[in-house]
Amino acid sequence: MHAPQPGPPPEGGTPSGGSGAGAGAGRPGIAPARLDGHRLVPLATALLDADGVVLHWSEDAERLLGWRAEEILGHLAAPLLTSREHHAEVLDLYEHILAGRRWSGVFPVRHKDGHQVELDFRTYGIAGPGGRPLVLATGSDVRAIQQVEANLAVLEGFFTQSPIGLAVYDTELRYVRLNQALAQMNGLPVEEHLGRRLDEVLPGINTTEIEAVMRGVLATGEPVLDARSHGRTPGGPGHDRAWSASYFRLADPAGQVLGVSSSIIDVTERFRAEARAARAQERLTLLAEATSRIGTTLDMQRTAEELIASVVPKFADFATVDLLDPVLQGEEPSLLAPDEGVLLRAVASGEVSGSGLVGVADAVGETTAYDSNRSYTKSLRSGKSRVIAKMDEPTLRKLAARKERVEPGLAAGIHSYLLVPLMARGMVLGGAEFVRTRNPESFTEADVALAEELVARTAVSIDNARLYRRERDTALTLQRSLLPQEIHRTLGLEIAYRYLPSSVVSEVGGDWFDVVPLSCGRVALVVGDVMGHGIRAAATMGQLRTVARTLATLDMPPAQVLARLDETATGIGEGQFATCVCAVYDPVDRSCTVACAGHLPPVVMAPDGDARSLEVPPGVPLGIGGVAFESVEFTLPEGSILTLYTDGLVERRGEDIDNGIDKLRTTLAARGRTLEAHCDAVISALVRGGTEDDVAMIMARALPLPSDRIATLPLTGEGPMPALARRFTRTTLAAWGLTPLADFAELLVSELVTNALVHAQQPRRLRLFRDRMLTLEVADAGRQAPRLRPAGSEDEGGRGMYLINELAQRWGSRPTKDGKVVWAELELPLGS
Repeated sequence: MHAPQPGPPPEGGTPSGGSGAGAGAGRPGIAPARLDGHRLVPLATALLDADGVVLHWSEDAERLLGWRAEEILGHLAAPLLTSREHHAEVLDLYEHILAGRRWSGVFPVRHKDGHQVELDFRTYGIAGPGGRPLVLATGSDVRAIQQVEANLAVLEGFFTQSPIGLAVYDTELRYVRLNQALAQMNGLPVEEHLGRRLDEVLPGINTTEIEAVMRGVLATGEPVLDARSHGRTPGGPGHDRAWSASYFRLADPAGQVLGVSSSIIDVTERFRAEARAARAQERLTLLAEATSRIGTTLDMQRTAEELIASVVPKFADFATVDLLDPVLQGEEPSLLAPDEGVLLRAVASGEVSGSGLVGVADAVGETTAYDSNRSYTKSLRSGKSRVIAKMDEPTLRKLAARKERVEPGLAAGIHSYLLVPLMARGMVLGGAEFVRTRNPESFTEADVALAEELVARTAVSIDNARLYRRERDTALTLQRSLLPQEIHRTLGLEIAYRYLPSSVVSEVGGDWFDVVPLSCGRVALVVGDVMGHGIRAAATMGQLRTVARTLATLDMPPAQVLARLDETATGIGEGQFATCVCAVYDPVDRSCTVACAGHLPPVVMAPDGDARSLEVPPGVPLGIGGVAFESVEFTLPEGSILTLYTDGLVERRGEDIDNGIDKLRTTLAARGRTLEAHCDAVISALVRGGTEDDVAMIMARALPLPSDRIATLPLTGEGPMPALARRFTRTTLAAWGLTPLADFAELLVSELVTNALVHAQQPRRLRLFRDRMLTLEVADAGRQAPRLRPAGSEDEGGRGMYLINELAQRWGSRPTKDGKVVWAELELPLGS
């Protein structure tokens, strides 16, 4: 090798030797590693001839030492790259290399800017074209090598010492490398993983899902974090485990996909905690949903059905609710005696589709008796739930109500059972059973607590429904007892009626109606509605109905009846108000007098089918006090229909009440129906799907009055009127076949006419009326009602009314437009 020459290199230079450079660059083991297009450790390569002239200068050599290839090629290397103090050493070393001795080691090389760079050299003596001796030298920055070695040590330490499972898979998803932590998780040595796929190593986990995730990472390059897997490994074949894995794709700088890497941690405890939390959340959600669903009505069966709908299939695959038979009858529940069995009636049951358990359980409505030694009875007696986490055949035989139900139950897959007593106010109402077949989990303590909470809410609602039913039955009994038990046939008037308790409101109402027979064939029709519901309203209704009937029988006109009723309602107090309509019909002249107290107006249908609302002064509700009532009088032609009703018939929530009245008129306008058919048609048209309030309705059709039931004698002109009245009475009674009553009737008529002559000056008419009683009435021009007055032993008069009082079944008087009518009644003979 020639001695180095000082000074800068001349321009130009010898071309690099292709064969030598190519050989060096392509040798295995010296190709530098790269990351993102750059070498991790730059590897400088140079080719020198025997004189030390540079023939080849690599890009990494340019980056390490600052000399560009065009600046150094063709020039001696030693003067440019070594300091003077190392010159002799370099020349000596170069001679040895040319002599065929390889050398490697660290040597300082001068950078173009003058600073020293420590390079780790590898030198090779090679033969060039024609046997020409050449030297191939490679060098790397010592500091870069040390950094890479440190980094590799860190990575190796991380891979081998990390407690997290780490693995590398090739593009076929075979294990390429994994650490000991993952091998321990899987319970297999590292060697048994390498070259094998996941499903070959771990057949007990969800490998299909995991490999699908890894293929997605390979295809898209998108990393996946916290991918969950679960199952059992060879290291723990008897225990379920859960893992969280993150996957990312491995690729070289050119973008070629090399495989997938994963990091895996065992999250079994967290998985279990999350599962417990999820189940707790599901239970809370179920409880919240059931709370809003259970007890929406005051119906025991409906409440039980709401419990079943809440738990199947979310909590149980089959469930049934049975109540003690006395509870269903509305009786008060009592404590179960130690030797006492129970009689239970199934009220609700439900199952997941196709479980087949409903067919082998008690049908709804079916009763089953359990003796005192049965486990069902013992659970009800103690009030404690019974849970069987793992059901077997002997246990099921003890539980089943009938032996023939055991085999179908086992075939359906019953594996867990829970019985919870229904208790309210410390008393047992029945029991609720829950069964799991398809749900693989057994009932736990948390499940028992949830079931007890649901059943407790159900029990309270069922008990409330039972109490409500008892109160409603009591109120309905009271209400029905206060309504007319029989409507007497009325001469000249056909009557039909309907009464419907509310099917929606939870309490009975205060609607009522009454048909009151009056003297002389007249009849009073009364319909009223006490505001409010419940026993109190029903009791108020009874009071008002009784007072109204009493006042009507005293021959008070409708307006006066309402005035007295108003006083009565005011006296009851406590804000008890009522509406009422009262009508009095006289079949003789077909006159009808109507008065209202805040009530809806009656509807009148004429014989031609024209239906209209009667124009009546509306008045104010009863109980306001101090307001006068007015009445109207009209004629009800033969064939006409008068309809009185309460607002429950025509009033609907969200609709104008006038629409209901119009519909009532339209329905009544149809001709050719019987009165009962009219009632049915009105109810069908206006009461659909139940009514929100009670409905009371009376229909009355005016009929022709038979001529053999009434006889009238005008009392005008001259002559002895009492004698004329007696002869008319005897003749008429003989024609009617009532001769046995003639003597008493003549005497009563004589006294009535005489009393009119003496006290009223002007008797007008004698009328005989035969209906349920024989009525004798005398109309006069006087206004003062007759009364019993004491008569002295020496008085010549004053005993006529005493005589009438003794002979008549009853007697009375009523005012008219032009005076009054005094009447007396006699009982008809049997068979008349």
